[in-house]
Amino acid sequence: QVQLVESGGGLVPAGGSLRLSCAASGRAFSNYPMGWFRQAPGKEREFLAAITWSAIDYADSVQGRFTISRDNPKNMVYLQMNSLKPEDTAVYYCAAARGLLATRKENDYMFWGQGTQVTVSS
Repeated sequence: QVQLVESGGGLVPAGGSLRLSCAASGRAFSNYPMGWFRQAPGKEREFLAAITWSAIDYADSVQGRFTISRDNPKNMVYLQMNSLKPEDTAVYYCAAARGLLATRKENDYMFWGQGTQVTVSS
């Protein structure tokens, strides 16, 4: 079992940056592939980035602007977001997946945080 808590969301002007954090509790955190997703009002949840000990994957929509990282000894996952756009406004979630791969599939993720709101003003 893994419990996840996101933080770091807020209101930022277009072109600004935010760093989201995800604190994990539970055993064997380092074994889990971790991912970040977001959901905007009226839209489906969208994959953003995933990370394992050996691989990182990004959605095309955030490639080059967002950076995922993890600190296994601290049980933390981060999402550095730069050059933010109003269309990045959403609730952002971190999640822990089954298996070994940096998966994009939402159904592969077993544990989810409660989300943190990011609002980008134009």
